[in-house]
Amino acid sequence: MKFEDYPAPVSPPRCAHPCGQCGLRRNPAFIPVSDEELRVIESFRGGTRAVDAGGSVIEEHRPCPMLFTLYSGWAFRYKTLSDGRRQILSFLLPGDFIGLQDEFADGQTHGVEAVTGVTLCAFPREKLWNLFHAQPKLSYDITWLAAREEKMVDDNLVTAGRRNAGERVAMLLMHLYRRAERVGMVRDGWAEFPINQQHIADALGLSLVHTNKTLRHLQRLGLYKIDSGWLRILEPRALETLGDYFERPMRPAPLL
Repeated sequence: MKFEDYPAPVSPPRCAHPCGQCGLRRNPAFIPVSDEELRVIESFRGGTRAVDAGGSVIEEHRPCPMLFTLYSGWAFRYKTLSDGRRQILSFLLPGDFIGLQDEFADGQTHGVEAVTGVTLCAFPREKLWNLFHAQPKLSYDITWLAAREEKMVDDNLVTAGRRNAGERVAMLLMHLYRRAERVGMVRDGWAEFPINQQHIADALGLSLVHTNKTLRHLQRLGLYKIDSGWLRILEPRALETLGDYFERPMRPAPLL
């Protein structure tokens, strides 16, 4: 099958229907909730939002009154230095909860930008304490999501501090492929992959030139292939070994 024969990824429509009809909730990557919890989540939700590719979900230096669950598409969290250099902190895929860090900080700690067109469920930040007070289990779910995010940041710190360029790229490719696979974004071995070389450089702390050379080297070794925004891992064991990446079973995650 040629790549042009693949239909373009389809984003779900703006979510006007009840949370019980959410397509993500049918995905085994997420923990089922009770009917009561679903009603609470729906009452917590303050609407939906759609952001075009390249648009801001959260602006870096402005307060945001909303928290979000990414419903479809790709985004990333980032910080910029005063001279414009950008560090991508993490990539965001469907089901990820966005914006919680600023609940416990003085001022805006990061921005979030859409890589592709994204759709999001929006939750008023001001209602968060009431949710914690009334629903301990959902409160634990939010804590679980925050802890998972912290673990990914820890992994990124190890990558930036100890892995060389080839190991960094190998680790990132495997990490994003496995995450995309988990939420159903892989078809016939190909993962939707809208991430470009600048994104990779900004995530790994490499120059664009070094990133390009490293990607070409790994591709010449036959470890992976990227074609028209899709990624295929050709030699997963070799890529895992190079990146010191060891796949662990991914537990189903809470979904707000």
